[in-house]
Amino acid sequence: MSTHASPELAIAVKDLTKIYGDRAAVSGANFEVPLGTVCGFVGPNGSGKTTTMRMLLGLISPTAGSGTILGEPINHPERYLARVGAMIEGPAFYPALSGAENLRVLATLGGYSLDQVQGLLERVGLGDRGDSKYKTYSLGMKQRLGIAAALLPNPQLLMLDEPTNGLDPAGIQEIRELLRDLANEGTTVFVSSHLLSEIEMISDSLVMLRKGEVIFAGKTQDLLLRQQPTIIAKSSDPQDLVKLLAIAHDAGHEGTVIDGAAHILGPTEWAPILNKMAFDAGITLAQLAPVLPSLEETFFEMTGDSE
Repeated sequence: MSTHASPELAIAVKDLTKIYGDRAAVSGANFEVPLGTVCGFVGPNGSGKTTTMRMLLGLISPTAGSGTILGEPINHPERYLARVGAMIEGPAFYPALSGAENLRVLATLGGYSLDQVQGLLERVGLGDRGDSKYKTYSLGMKQRLGIAAALLPNPQLLMLDEPTNGLDPAGIQEIRELLRDLANEGTTVFVSSHLLSEIEMISDSLVMLRKGEVIFAGKTQDLLLRQQPTIIAKSSDPQDLVKLLAIAHDAGHEGTVIDGAAHILGPTEWAPILNKMAFDAGITLAQLAPVLPSLEETFFEMTGDSE
């Protein structure tokens, strides 16, 4: 089956599905990633992100559906892999070789220029540690070397699976800046994470997976617009929260109890009205705080097990 691909898209998938036995690891996924952008690929661990990436790289075949990478069909990976850099399931390096030696080995194997090794090390913040043995590297340095290796082909598309895994906040920040710079220079970046907060700031678009299904695919700002302001109320008596939800419901505001607090959908200006209604009903609130949920919370609402 031939898929006609748009030249403006780095990745396009249609009804992409992978079934293992009786379990769908990925089910009917549809999304597009425009060229020259950062797309965050987000979902809880086990939601099918790595399986999807492996299909996109031609490492495993889809059970059904189709896709294109850089305009070429994914069942012909030989047509596009030379233009794709990837780091999936952790980089594989020789522990006894230095970072620079490891990159030179990979460059030789891939037929890439050895002249770029030092430049790539500097690019990922390892310029002064290229001669250190890989086994002496911290987790963050290992991840950065993995990204340097993925950049050897000077790729049009960079696919990274959880590149910030195990990093401290400073390391996460460095990788974020690196990925944003790459996109600004024209490389398309498709980066997965189980933590939305790590990715939302640099992503032009997001693809969200839950149990193998795409629950959101679109511009990051469109997701932000979906967010609903919430009022969080706490009381020393858990029974009060149930009454409070009933009062809110009668006033046209829905809510639920999460972790011993009532979360009621409503704007900041409704909080004092709710407070007075609670007081009139004999409920003393220990805390009342209007919040605009972070993208993380919106995401958890969307990915939560609310079948």
